[in-house]
Amino acid sequence: MNPLLEKLGITHPIFLAPMAGVSTPALAAAVSNAGGLGSIGLGACTAEKAAEQIRHTYDQTEHPFNANLFCHRAADKDPTREQAWLSYLAPHFAALGATAPAQINEPYPTFIDNEKMLAALLQEKPPAVSFHFGLPSEAFIVALKNAGITLIATATSLEEAKLAESFGIDILVAQGIEAGGHRGVFNPDRDEELGTLALVRLLSCQSRLPIVAAGGIMDGAGIRAALSLGASAVQMGTAFILCPESAASDTYRAALQSERAQHTNITANISGRPARGITNHFYNELNLGAPPLPDYPIAYAAGKALALADAKAGTEDFAVQWAGQGAPLARALPAASLMATLVAELNATS
Repeated sequence: MNPLLEKLGITHPIFLAPMAGVSTPALAAAVSNAGGLGSIGLGACTAEKAAEQIRHTYDQTEHPFNANLFCHRAADKDPTREQAWLSYLAPHFAALGATAPAQINEPYPTFIDNEKMLAALLQEKPPAVSFHFGLPSEAFIVALKNAGITLIATATSLEEAKLAESFGIDILVAQGIEAGGHRGVFNPDRDEELGTLALVRLLSCQSRLPIVAAGGIMDGAGIRAALSLGASAVQMGTAFILCPESAASDTYRAALQSERAQHTNITANISGRPARGITNHFYNELNLGAPPLPDYPIAYAAGKALALADAKAGTEDFAVQWAGQGAPLARALPAASLMATLVAELNATS
């Protein structure tokens, strides 16, 4: 028996990536009901909304699932830098028949020192809680562990993995640079940019914790490759975006099934923090003569506003379509069918 699966009470070595804004309680529950570990992304939620999302997931599954929180460093508000960024974006808003916001603010807080969010987690008690962009305080970790919650942290380097282990984390997600969306690097200015397979092997050889491979894994052969390098399970996000249970828009789904899915890249222009998605003007045109970005997630307020203006104009020049490097392999299947397919593919490679 795989000790990690036994610890979590799941059948298959497949985690759903949290994917804030795309994953839903229905998607998480479907993956959990099929024997994997479903996940809900709560990083952009208030404590009240997070509690609601956890309850909605419990309503749809009796199996374990994971609730994910963002542990980024709190943004430093800099009105001069923020106004310079908005002025730089103004012509792009105008081209879409829209007006740039007069000001931007941090759209959601970090979980670090967020007592209300901690209280919500302790009240609702999701079976597992995972951390992205860093770690909360050791006091928060102790409180969650004392409540019987399994703790998972993303690590993109050996240094991050060792810190998570020293804090008492139970499971490490080794997230390579192939991954879609925001990678969980603790300090974006010190990103080692390690690929998934190299990172998995490194951590599996030098950490005592079970490793979950994440980034670019789309099918059973990819799962088998990660397991052969020492991972106990894999985490898959882009592979599940086309499931009907996800919250992805019709344009997002169409892009992921088009030639555009072959072209992903990383930019900080959308949120203020590097993230991988399907390339468009965010990734290219906005690099031309740009001023310094506001802090994450303040910059995200502007990015979301520009994406909304873009959608209203009926274009995809500034659509936010997160996707990993394996995006062309995505399949439009219900989550239960996709899970069954992945398990069958995995078994066929053994």
